[in-house]
Amino acid sequence: MGNRGMEDLIPLVNRLQHALGSAGQSCSLHLPQIAVVGGQSAGKSSVLENFVGRDFLPRGSGMVTRRPLILQLLTADTEHGEFLHCKGKKFTDFEEICREIEAETQRITGSNKGISPVPINLRIYSPNVLNLTLVDLPGITKVPVGDQPADIEYQIRDMIMQYICKDNCLILAVTPANTDLANSDALKLAKDVDPQGQRTIGVITKLDLMDKGTDARNILENRLLPLRRGYIGVVNRSQKDVVGKKDIKAALLAEKDFFLSHPSYKHMAESMGTPYLQKTLNQQLTNHIRESLPAFRSHLQSQLLSLNKEAEEFKQFSPDDPARRTKTLLQLAQRLAGDFEKLIEGSGDTVDTVNLSGGAKINRIFHVRFPYELVQIESDEKKLRQEINYAIRNIHGVRTGLFTPDMAFEAIVKKQLSCLKRPCITFVDMVSQELISTLYQCINKLSSFPKLQEETERLVTTEIREQESKCKEQVLMLIEIQLAYINTKHEDFIGFTTAQQTNNQANKKTHAGMAANHGVAAPSRLIVIRKGWLTISNLGIMKGGAREYWFILSAESLSWFRDDEEKEKKYMLPLDNLRFRDVEKTFMSSKCVFALFNTELRNVYKDYKSLELACGSQEELDSWKASLLQAGVYPEKVAVDEQGNGAPENFIDPQLERQVETIRNLVESYMSIIYKTIKDLMPKTIMHLMINSVKEFISSELLAQLYALGECSALMDESTEQQKYREEVLRKHAALKEALAVIGKFSTSTCTTPLPPPVDSSWLRPSSPTLPKKTSVGVRGHAPSVPRVPSNASSKSTGSLQQIARQHHRAPPSVPRRHPPAIPNVK
Repeated sequence: MGNRGMEDLIPLVNRLQHALGSAGQSCSLHLPQIAVVGGQSAGKSSVLENFVGRDFLPRGSGMVTRRPLILQLLTADTEHGEFLHCKGKKFTDFEEICREIEAETQRITGSNKGISPVPINLRIYSPNVLNLTLVDLPGITKVPVGDQPADIEYQIRDMIMQYICKDNCLILAVTPANTDLANSDALKLAKDVDPQGQRTIGVITKLDLMDKGTDARNILENRLLPLRRGYIGVVNRSQKDVVGKKDIKAALLAEKDFFLSHPSYKHMAESMGTPYLQKTLNQQLTNHIRESLPAFRSHLQSQLLSLNKEAEEFKQFSPDDPARRTKTLLQLAQRLAGDFEKLIEGSGDTVDTVNLSGGAKINRIFHVRFPYELVQIESDEKKLRQEINYAIRNIHGVRTGLFTPDMAFEAIVKKQLSCLKRPCITFVDMVSQELISTLYQCINKLSSFPKLQEETERLVTTEIREQESKCKEQVLMLIEIQLAYINTKHEDFIGFTTAQQTNNQANKKTHAGMAANHGVAAPSRLIVIRKGWLTISNLGIMKGGAREYWFILSAESLSWFRDDEEKEKKYMLPLDNLRFRDVEKTFMSSKCVFALFNTELRNVYKDYKSLELACGSQEELDSWKASLLQAGVYPEKVAVDEQGNGAPENFIDPQLERQVETIRNLVESYMSIIYKTIKDLMPKTIMHLMINSVKEFISSELLAQLYALGECSALMDESTEQQKYREEVLRKHAALKEALAVIGKFSTSTCTTPLPPPVDSSWLRPSSPTLPKKTSVGVRGHAPSVPRVPSNASSKSTGSLQQIARQHHRAPPSVPRRHPPAIPNVK
């Protein structure tokens, strides 16, 4: 390629694109399009060819370019061309490319000067180009010839506008030197979309064809009809030169000689010619790239920073070095122990705000799930009285007992104690499962070494199962200890005297505080147990439908308010005779629901038999259940008669009825002590025998057992995925460093060329002919309107256009509402 102005810029950009490609990044510099705009036979295609450095565009007199040519220059190792309409075919001969352009143009437009807005898409791959898009557009004409439509001018203007209205499009406004510059259609179109002249460069062609005694010196010196970026004069090859196969290199030498030898231009020869035009465009591209680099640098630096630590670890790890393998094994074991302890004991270093950690879940099992399981095994009142009745009568046998037998009390208590085994074993199982889940969460970080991960999982899981077995034995022993001796001298036990006194209070509420709270004093009715948001989900649409309220649970009632300010109370529901049950999730809802209902089948709320309350998660549901238990509201299958009125069965003997009531009070008092003791001892036992033992094993014994396997080298074999990942991280790290080095070199080896100051371009006014109207055949309509600046242009630019329009008492021109032609994305 003959584009000398790009020689310094191309290697830097190519290195940057190569480095970013190696790092898996896209070099989204979005280099500008370059559109060549001008009248018919103004020399636009020649300017474009000089910029590319190859002969590949059709030449001739009249309108040769009759379809937009979107030329994409792409960096590649080899040089060839590809057409979008000839997929898979590579053109290595540029004369063949020229013939294909002519053939494709005639295929759509015919051979009689017809035009078409359908673009021809050509890609040229070369190691000597930047990733740019060049657009060769049909020349502006006013008189239709051949098969051209009557509104040919409007169609061409519309076609051009679709490209030059884009903010990243550089406009080369090409005007022949042998025409009146003040009437240049190219400059007028550029003025419409770029009123400040920030992206318009005037190009004056055919300087060698001007009449003798005339020159364009005042124009080229930007004095006569000034533009902000000024004008650049070029001398293209003539048609005779093209037919004679004069190459571009020789044409450039001839152009240089022309400017150096011409008396009117030799003083400014250095700022004229195709090389200077290329240099100017190079400066514009450099400015654009430099503006994009700060964001690139910041993005790449953040990525490099995130990879630094991991890359350093991978650099130090040598797969074939036994010492490195041993050191890595030691570090991984220590990291596993630290991670496991942090998840169990909690840590403020990195707090997970999305999911509960293993320790938090175990805490919930200790204080929410286990108490709930204890309540689930509590017998109902009717069944308890019946068992006491049978026990007393069986102890007396055929005789009539005068005193309450303490053997009945002992038998019922031992049966209640035996029922504790199942929830206690379940409690151990839940904690064990949570420890295993926590272990899996930690050993996932060992996935780079599959053998090590497998052996670590096996050893630690085995240890957890062994400690689980020991813990279960200890738990069962605790229950057996309670069964071995019934301590009726316990300070919290009410004794026979107090139990008998409660029987005389038949019309008063029985002493239910200890039973309801398993040995903890009943909360004051004024104490709030829980507050939170719940959704009443079973209200009909006519009554407002499902809605969220602020609920307050106390020992006596459940109230809800409009919001958490607690100013507007909606309802207060007494807890008397209330029970709760789970409600299955519906297909359309993911919320967890429970229902409150009255054991006497009364309406709970207005005309509703039950009140369905929805929570956002299972944890929240469990927490509300625990709070309800604390308030004395039990699950559906647990029926506690707090009133204690009447007998579960029609006792014939009043004395037997009093004995049953006495034993019932004694059992409730003693079991509340047991519940309190079990709830205190179980978490302590599990903490000591399971959790602390497993932590100690991981931190002290795991590494020794791994060494004892005798396969230390095999344990540290990397997985194939890890090898690829390690190589990818190191490659990406090096590529990012290289890209940052290229950016640094680009910043130091290039400089931003300041935009020239504004000039007085009032001489150039945007045209505003009206849209073509329907006319009879063969009669052309009026000249088309010139589209206005697009909506994304600056407000300053729009204001400038409106000011010009007011000066001439006419409305601002309108933009044709056509979509721009599709430009294929470069991948």
